[in-house]
Amino acid sequence: MQNSKNSRRKPAITVCRSDHAKLSDLATAAEASAPEAAEELLGELDRARIVADGSLPARIARIGSTVEYKPDTGEARTVTLVLPGQADIAAGRVSVLTPIGTALIGLAAGQTISWTARDGRRHDLTVLAVGQPEPAKVERNWSQHTAIGAA
Repeated sequence: MQNSKNSRRKPAITVCRSDHAKLSDLATAAEASAPEAAEELLGELDRARIVADGSLPARIARIGSTVEYKPDTGEARTVTLVLPGQADIAAGRVSVLTPIGTALIGLAAGQTISWTARDGRRHDLTVLAVGQPEPAKVERNWSQHTAIGAA
């Protein structure tokens, strides 16, 4: 049975196999320090369609992607999805462990999702565009995250 905050049907999402494994590990590691965020990320990963590495379409948001989206609360925004230790709201870098970061993972341009903010309010956002980072940069960021053990 779904809880009330997830009662609306969510759009299909897609994640590549290595990102799925890494994000699962990240969420599991965060369960003690950020249980709600970890639970939400694990829930998204559980419902994701997993594809082989290299088969993830460029239009799909993943760690390192730059995502332009339109929230129901105002004008379009552009953010880059990052690991928790790299987050900097002022620089437009949003952690995948935040409610909005978790909501964006696996979405493609044109998809809309409802998500719950930390204050408990429901919001909708629509992805307008997704840009991908260089593959070497994504792997370097994962390596740095793993080396410092940030979660």
